[in-house]
Amino acid sequence: MPIHHAIWRVGETPILLNTTRLTSEQQLEDMIVRDPRILSSEWMLVGRQERTSDGGIVDLLAIAPDGSLVLIELKRGRTPRDVVAQALDYAEWVSRLTADRLVQIYARFSNGGRLEDAFYSRFGAMLDEESLNQSHQIVLVAAELDPATERIVSYLNARDIPINVMFFTVFQHGDEHLLSRAWLLDPGETQVNAAQTSSALTGEGREPWNGEFYVSYGHRSWEDALRFGFVSGGGGAWYSQTLKLLQPGDRVWVKIPGTGYVGVGRVLEPVQPGTSFLVKTPTGEKPVLEVLQNAEHYMSLAGDAERAEYFVRVQWLDTREEKGAINELGLFGNQNTVCKPTSPKWRHTVERLKTLFKHWDSK
Repeated sequence: MPIHHAIWRVGETPILLNTTRLTSEQQLEDMIVRDPRILSSEWMLVGRQERTSDGGIVDLLAIAPDGSLVLIELKRGRTPRDVVAQALDYAEWVSRLTADRLVQIYARFSNGGRLEDAFYSRFGAMLDEESLNQSHQIVLVAAELDPATERIVSYLNARDIPINVMFFTVFQHGDEHLLSRAWLLDPGETQVNAAQTSSALTGEGREPWNGEFYVSYGHRSWEDALRFGFVSGGGGAWYSQTLKLLQPGDRVWVKIPGTGYVGVGRVLEPVQPGTSFLVKTPTGEKPVLEVLQNAEHYMSLAGDAERAEYFVRVQWLDTREEKGAINELGLFGNQNTVCKPTSPKWRHTVERLKTLFKHWDSK
């Protein structure tokens, strides 16, 4: 279904703004480099106009908070189908990028900067080489696509190939030009597919998902989650949108990054914003944002739909305190708040955790 943009000037008589064009797609690329939020507030650019091993040129390369990569291709006058084919070809090259190659790419992009330093400054976490480039996604940037190409992109994404399209439209407002964007698919779907796709670097194949969900619960009070029965995510759409995967009856295995696995539970309700999520207290039900240990912080973000905290109610089946977390060599880890891993490591992890959390299947 074609994506159409329209903007009206607000007034007693609404005025529809006329569309116009940028002088070139190079101008759009320059804008994205200056402010990557045009694409996503969750990514950090690490490369630009990088040459592949086969002589192609990758427009932009970004990294997500979990160390996965994002290949960004602008249409640049090519036919839409050519853009898709080219992007898939480049994605194979991206999948083979090693840590040392990525360090070199970022150094060129940043005039000598260190990738690990920039990653920590941007995301507040150390860049783990083991998780670096374990998955990737493809983003096409275009003013429009023909219906056939939209169907191709939707087909690939529905079959776990993480590809999406950002449409942009430029509007004329007096002497100013305004840029509007829209996504062909929910970016959360693409993120989920990327989290499930093993990189060629892992040496692991994929296998059918075992029906068990992984949850990363970091930088939050585990005591709150235990007391009130929930998992949550927020601070950016990248951290909260995968909570939509969880539905009543799903089983979740919860890991605190850098600490270990601390609990297994059963989902009771779909995700809810913090402004409407109620929890039981000794004095009756109260809004969760009033009782959390860091309530002021969450309240300050409640009005921002992207950065607000979102909650999923959980019945805990078996848990541990942080000091007793299970953190063994070879257990699965990922920075996505929720994912459905399809690697042998996840199967091994769940099998191992079931021997340590004795009540994992209690009713």
